[in-house]
This record gives sequence, structure tokens and C-alpha cells, in this order.
Amino acid sequence: MHLPRRGALALAGAAVIALTTPWGAVAAPAADDALPDALFGSADPSYDGVWRQSVALLAQDAAGYTPAPEAVEWLLQQQCADGSFLSYRADPEGEACADVTLANSNATAMALQALAALGGHDEAVAGTVNWLTGVQNPDGGWSYNPGGASDASSTAVVVSALTAAGTDPAEVVRGDASPYDALAGMQLGCTAPAAERGGFAWQPDPDSGALTVNDAATVDVVLALQGAGLLVTPSTPAEGDAPGTDTAPVALECDGGEPVGELTPRTAASAGAAYLTARLEAGGQHLVTAFPGAEEQPDFGSTARTVIALAAAGHSESAQAVLDWLREHHGSWADYAANPAAVGTLVLAAHATGTAPESFGGTDLISELSLLGPAPDGAGMATDPASSTEDSGSGSLVWVLLIGLAIGIGIGVVMSMRRKAAPAPEQGQAEPGQAQEPTEPEQEQAEPEQAEPERKQERPESPAPKKDEE
Repeated sequence: MHLPRRGALALAGAAVIALTTPWGAVAAPAADDALPDALFGSADPSYDGVWRQSVALLAQDAAGYTPAPEAVEWLLQQQCADGSFLSYRADPEGEACADVTLANSNATAMALQALAALGGHDEAVAGTVNWLTGVQNPDGGWSYNPGGASDASSTAVVVSALTAAGTDPAEVVRGDASPYDALAGMQLGCTAPAAERGGFAWQPDPDSGALTVNDAATVDVVLALQGAGLLVTPSTPAEGDAPGTDTAPVALECDGGEPVGELTPRTAASAGAAYLTARLEAGGQHLVTAFPGAEEQPDFGSTARTVIALAAAGHSESAQAVLDWLREHHGSWADYAANPAAVGTLVLAAHATGTAPESFGGTDLISELSLLGPAPDGAGMATDPASSTEDSGSGSLVWVLLIGLAIGIGIGVVMSMRRKAAPAPEQGQAEPGQAQEPTEPEQEQAEPEQAEPERKQERPESPAPKKDEE
């Protein structure tokens, strides 16, 4: 059975409200009713609307599907006249984009990647490239919002987007500084502890200039320095190489506190990949994150992007090992199936290694994505419980149960109303099919209070840098 996405959500939501709202109370409308049908996801899009839409469209296209026209049109309508994108505009026609500091370089860059991949949007792509090059910082990098200090992740996402649009980042300079100069200043070198060399900091300490290695930022930079974005085509072995031939990353080589040889974007990327590979091997093929005072947890978003980065660099065996971990454990990614950027990133990780996203550790990721937004041509929705992992949180089985529950409740209400409408039996006479019971005085019922169902908010996954991520 294939239900329209909003219809399935509304019906399932009705079942939940039926269980939590007293009969006769008027349930408040669900908060996501106001969101456009063309937008992926039902959580508050204020901080990640454009980002998650772009990743979802990019994922559908990468998997060989044609995204729904209305979903692409929604993204195009989010673009400001100057070519930039805000995180989200609820009313693109009525909400101006006059304040450039509200523009989001990350969302703008991800929209650029999606529109460039989809093709046929030359004017929008050109406008976005012009805006990004116009807000470049004097050090050659970019900040999350224009006017801030450059950070590695924002700079890397823009570099990836420029490459996807056919613009050479090395030629995008402000003064004498290119994006590669900005990124070079954030890589930990030979004076850092050996285990941290090659990694990248998100941003130098504003006071001391010291660099603290950051895994998520390192993933973004390695991907960008390979001349790739999130869309990476699986590589084929070079002529003479055996299938599955893997190139190992080359760690940063030092001599007396100085690197051996010249550091180019590619050698810097290889050093970053070597740092990541060591971290992955130590962590059981996944990256971890920890908030102050909390235990380390798997960083699923960064781990998925690591697969793409390693695949782009030709480290196929390392990429496959990380993907295998994701295939086995992605169901433990909290609420991932409700997050279009998370599902989309898994699709892109699968694509980068030549893995079918329709069979990802028991999950049909394309169908999962279709539950969250407009389905592409030729793809259905995950209404079959067998299409998802048992513990994935995708809700395929849950949808079926809730829909059945809603139908059952509806039938019960109808039957109850029919009984009330039927002529009442005479005093002392039982209704047909029922034993006679003593009559009890009718109890007065208080007016039930109106209950508003609580809506769970999802937060876009963020590494240490502020980011509209997965």
C-alpha cells in the first residue's frame, strides 16, 4: 500500500492523538501541517531547510532517480536575488534577503552542489558562484555567515561546491590568498603530537592561534582537497591494476619539525586521510564524538562522510570497511530515519563505494527518503516492514501498526455512535445479546481539557563547527 507522505503522517498522527487526547477534546493541529509538501522532513527547518533539501535531492540523483519537480522548484525558490541562500525562508516571496549576514555559506554551497548535479539550472548556479566568491575572506577562506572568521568546514564545503560547479578553487582568490592557503593554515603539522599530525582544526584559537584537531572538520577538508563534494562516483581500477586495488594514504613525513617535501593540496589531503584512517582503526571503523561531561558516542554523520572522502581519494578498502560498519550499525543512529540529510548522506556514502542504497544492511534508503519528502520517479515508499532494519527507527512497521490502530479506533467510534443512535431498551430489559445488569445512575462527565500533542523537534547534526548537517 502506498500512501501520500503527508497522508501517512496525518493518519499515523491521528492514532497517537487518539491515545493521548480525551474523547470530545479538539486536538491542536500538528506543527508540521504548515510546512510545504515539497520540503523534505517534518522537523523545524529554520536551521537546516535548504541543507537537508539539497542533500536529499543530491542523493536521489546520485542513485539514478529523477527528483520530483516540485522538490527542485522549492529549492530554487529559496535562492535570494543575489544568489545566496538562507538556512530557510518560510515565505520566499514575502521574506527579503537584504541582510547579507543572514546568508548561510554552508547552505548556499550545498544548494550549489545539488543544482549543479541536477543540471539545467545554469542561471541559478552562476548566481550562487558569484555570491560565494564575493564573500570570500581576505585569508582565502569562508565563514558560516559572511563577516565571521574563516573555519575549515565552511571553507571546505564551499571548495567542494565550486569544484562541482566547474570553478577551479585555486583561481578564486582574495588578494593573494586562495582557499588552499586558508586550509593549509588550519592543518596540524610537524610540531603537533605525532597522532594528530595531518588532521585539521576547525578554526585557530582566536587568542593564541593554537590548533586543536577536529575529526569532523578533517573529513570535510580531505573531501574538498580531493576535488570532490558529497557526490563521488565509484572509481574503477587503473589499467594494469587488479580489481580492488587500494592506494594507502601517505602520512605527514617530518624532519626536525619541518615537513619533508612540498605540501600541495593533494599531499595535504593524503596526510589528513592517514590521520583519519588511524582514528578509524582505533575506534572500530567509526569516528566518535563527545560533549563535555558525556561519554563518547559514534559520530554517524562524520563517519558517513568519511566513506565518501576515502572513496574520493582512492582508498577503497578503507572506505569499504567503514561502510560495512555503517551497514551494520546505522540503525543505532538516533532518529536518523526522520532526518533527510542523514538518510541522504548514507545514500551518498553507498553510492561512493558502488553499493546499492536500496539494500543497505536490510534498509531501502531510497524508500526511507521517499517517506520524508516527494518520491522520485520510479521509487516507492517504505511501507513494507521488510524494507527496513528492525531497529532502524525508520518507522515502516510503526506506520503500519499506527495506521491499523487509527482505523480500529475509527471503527470503534462509528460503532459507539450507532449504539447511541439506536432506540434505548425499556427499563429492565437488556439490549440484544447482553445479559441484564442493574441500572446505575448516569455519572456527570466533566468537560475534558483540550490536549495538544507534543511535537518532537530534531536538531541537525553538527560537528564542532556550526553546520546544517545531517
